[in-house]
Amino acid sequence: MKGHLVELALALARRRVDEAVTMAAGSGSGRRGKGRVGNSAGSMALADLSPAAFGLVMATGIVAVAALQAGWPRLATALFILNIGQYGLLWLLYLGRIWWFAPRVWADLTSHAVGPGYFTVVAATGILASQFVLQGGFVSMGRALWALTAILWLLLTYGIFAALMVKRVKPSLRRGINGSWLLAVVATQAVAVTAALLAASGGNLGASGWEAPALNLIALLLWLWGGMLYIWLMTLIFYRHLFFAMPPDELSPPFWISMGAMAISALAGTQLVTNAGHDLLLAELLPFLKGLTLFYWVAGSWWIPLLLLLGLWRHGVARYPLRYDPLYWGMVFPLGMYAVCTRRLAQMIGVPFLDNVVMLFFVGAVLAWTIAYAAMLHNLWLGWRREQVT
Repeated sequence: MKGHLVELALALARRRVDEAVTMAAGSGSGRRGKGRVGNSAGSMALADLSPAAFGLVMATGIVAVAALQAGWPRLATALFILNIGQYGLLWLLYLGRIWWFAPRVWADLTSHAVGPGYFTVVAATGILASQFVLQGGFVSMGRALWALTAILWLLLTYGIFAALMVKRVKPSLRRGINGSWLLAVVATQAVAVTAALLAASGGNLGASGWEAPALNLIALLLWLWGGMLYIWLMTLIFYRHLFFAMPPDELSPPFWISMGAMAISALAGTQLVTNAGHDLLLAELLPFLKGLTLFYWVAGSWWIPLLLLLGLWRHGVARYPLRYDPLYWGMVFPLGMYAVCTRRLAQMIGVPFLDNVVMLFFVGAVLAWTIAYAAMLHNLWLGWRREQVT
């Protein structure tokens, strides 16, 4: 009898181990009788899809807007069309991952290290909404995407932060926080930028006349909140990098969002300043709006030399290999955003010599986007080749 109990216990243990391995591989059963997903390279790639994959849409969108500002309409249009396709494709991949690999998605959402990457969905949707308004004049489509942006922002902001707060097992500050946390700020400001842009897009927002003031108020409140959130998060990130060891593998490209979060905050501020001419509340706050916008831009600008030095140390001194990673879109986006916000700031304060800075960062953003995109295509091609061989 005792021997039978031991055998039964061993069998149950083996079953639990098999179930754990299956879940870890993301190859659990699909819902509603969909059956198991195979272990092909494609299914594993879907299981391993980065939560920050929508950074591709963010980077492409802001480079397109920068090209439009720089007087390159053909490039801007091409990137706009490309971005629409990328956005749709990534949504299909995300929904497929949720359908077949729900445990992996939940594990990512509740992870301090990668969970904030999902804020790229919010920011990407907001940037694409702005593109529809700026590049195509499709205000109705911009409004629909802005509504989706706001809903995603609410769900992810309160969902992710609440889930991380109630976790029983949490990492140390050194392991748990990184530059990707500032994507929460970028997402917040993306909602603000698009709201302010829609408020300025003319009388076709609604015959009642209340929508523009409401959108301006929403943009103002989120703009202020995004700045407060940046202070909270940057305090922790700055402390972590100053007082804990920082190996080169932890100095990942999303660290550039330290600058990018302030750049998009400055962009939102310039749009609010523009809207002040048609909004009583914003008109009363105009000196404050200009001062805080300049503050955001200066804070973002301060990071640029330090980020360049750290990048030189990572790849030149520490010899960290330079290879494609989806996180590199977190470096392209800040470059493009800095070019866009600096041009708007130069117009706001009347400093035309900043146009030289704008062109420098625009060219840098286009080059960085081109290199990252080519590396991504090469990486996809290598993956396809490996699958053909196996």
